[in-house]
Order: sequence, then C-alpha cells, then structure tokens
Amino acid sequence: MRVTFDSQIFCLQQYGGISRYFASLAREMDRMDGMTAKIVAPLHVNEYLSELRDGIVSGRKINNRRIPKSFLCVVSAFAEAVLRYGLKPDVVHETYYYPQIRGPRRAPLVISVYDMNYERHPEFFPKGDPMPGWKRAAVERADHVICISENTRRDLIEFCGIAEERVSVTYLGYDPPASMLSRQTADGNCEIPRLSDKPYLLYVGSRTGCKNFRRLLDAVASSSWIRRDFNLVCFGGGAFTPDECAMIERLGLEKCVSQMTGNDSLLAVTYRDAVLFVYPSLYEGFGIPPLEAMSLDCPVVCSNASSIPEVVGDAAVMFDPSDTDDMRARLETVLNSGSLREDLVARGRLRRDLFSWQRCARETVAIYERILTA
Repeated sequence: MRVTFDSQIFCLQQYGGISRYFASLAREMDRMDGMTAKIVAPLHVNEYLSELRDGIVSGRKINNRRIPKSFLCVVSAFAEAVLRYGLKPDVVHETYYYPQIRGPRRAPLVISVYDMNYERHPEFFPKGDPMPGWKRAAVERADHVICISENTRRDLIEFCGIAEERVSVTYLGYDPPASMLSRQTADGNCEIPRLSDKPYLLYVGSRTGCKNFRRLLDAVASSSWIRRDFNLVCFGGGAFTPDECAMIERLGLEKCVSQMTGNDSLLAVTYRDAVLFVYPSLYEGFGIPPLEAMSLDCPVVCSNASSIPEVVGDAAVMFDPSDTDDMRARLETVLNSGSLREDLVARGRLRRDLFSWQRCARETVAIYERILTA
C-alpha cells in the first residue's frame, strides 16, 4: 500500500505535536511490510523530517522566516499536486485543514482531527477565526476521519454532524523522555541547573487558554502547606507574561513558582525528579505529557475532563479542573502520601506501555485497508 501525507503541518510547524505525530506515523509505516509511506512537502520548515530516513520525504527544509507560513502552504500545495500525481498513492492523508486546491481526486482521502477546542471553548479564541469553518470543510471532503481520542470523536460528531461510521479513533504514541537521558544523566552524574531548593510539583508546556494554569496558581496559593514546603516548576511555555507575574505576586507565590526552558534531556530530568506532575487542562484532544511523566516514574495528578481520563486510566489521581478546592485537595492528598505516590508510579508503568507509535501506525493502516476494501 502506498500512502502520502501532505505538506500542510510541515509548512506550519518547526516543532509541534501534530507534526511529530505524522513524522512518527511515516517512520513506523515505512518499517511495515508492504507499506510505502511518503511525506510530500516540497518546501517546509519542520525539523522532525530531518530525522527520517532518506526516501520518506519529498522536499526540502527552508530557513527563510520572512515567508508567511500560510503562503508557504499554498505554494507547496501546487508543487505537491504534481509530485503526488507521479507517486500514484492508494491513500492520501491530509495533515491540517487549510482550504487549498488539490487537483483531481485519484485516491481515498483521510484527515485527522486532533481536538474540538475551538468549538468546545470558543471563549479562548478570537471572534471570526476561520479555523472552525476550514476544519468542517476538510471533514466534509474526506472519505474518512481519524480522531485521536474517543472524546474528540464524540465532539466531532456533535459539532459537525458527521456520520459515526465515517469516524475512527487511533490513540497517539509518545517518545519516552527516558530515552532522552544520557547515561551520565540517568546515573545522576550529569551537571544540570538546580531546579528547586524544595520538593517540587511540575507543570509542562503552554499556559494559555484551556491549559487552566491560573486556576492551578489559585490552588497552590490556597494551601499554606504547599506554599511553605513545595515549589511549582513550570517547564516550557515561554517566560511568564506580565499578567502572570502580576498574579504570582498578588498571590504571594514569588518564592515558590518558577519557569524554565531547556532541551529534551533537561525536560526528562524535571520529570524524573519531580514529586508529582500536575495537568490541570480544561480540554485536551489527547494529552501526551502525563504519559511522559509516567515513563519517568513521576506520579500524575490531573484533570478529569475531556480525553484525559482515556489516557491516564487508573494511573492518576484526578480532579475537577473548574473547582480550585478540589484541585488543592487532590494535590495535598498525593503530596501527603508516599504510599499513594508509589502506587501511582506502579500503575503508570503499566499504563504507559499501552501507547506507542508502532501501535498507532498499525491501527491507522488497518483503517486505510478498511477504506480500500469497502
């Protein structure tokens, strides 16, 4: 079977979860008997594609940041249509939702939907944002839609009215941060910045919109014990904004909340050494960070909303992300019990093994096969 992935997300993301998903799919499909996977991205900005073996990617990376990414998508699409005609794929898998001229349909079209964040929480997005309309149009033109969680599938059916038989679910895999640790780091001999002078809770990634970070600050501030005996380390997501700094100061958290950025090895160390990982999101299409935490034996305390329970199963303590008191109480419960943390670590070791890019690729190929034999 020959499958081609289009250029859209690789024109938009230098790094990012969606482009990692498709690069990983192509890598794993390329290793499967009878499969030929090709990413057709004549011009792109993505770093993950350089990690793939020669022959998977048709195209080259450009470094001119003055070219708008949306324009790059359109230009790349025209060249892509020519290349795809020569490849004669059995299945075409679109990677995003831009409305582009694609030429005549010569193979079944599949599209992935990652979340329904715009539709479920419009308050976090600009009015008039065209993305929901583009997404709906992309879904309507596809022969089949793949969602990355059952929650996303339910939301898609609710908001777009798509027939249930046209939608399938394949869970994502993840890249275990443990593999990012060098031998020296794993042995504890690698020099790293001092993360915290106290045991710390770890938060990873963006802090905007549905990530619910401000309510986490409220929960920490409402516990005199947590403020006194623990720190909150935020990894990635950029430096604190002036509004975040003002809130941290207003809540009296200047001495216990910090932000840091670093490479994947440092991220792995922050997971490994944290007393717990906290994930307070109001909405996630899937949610890879809890699996990353589990892979480094870090106990997980997280939201019970959207797709997150599908990912963590019974390997996390969950709270209502809209209830600050519940969030604080769950954090205190886990921090106060070494035996509970040990149990969460043991459950996490079992849970994390259910998710891999190999499994994601196998299940995706099985969907292609069903489409081709229908």
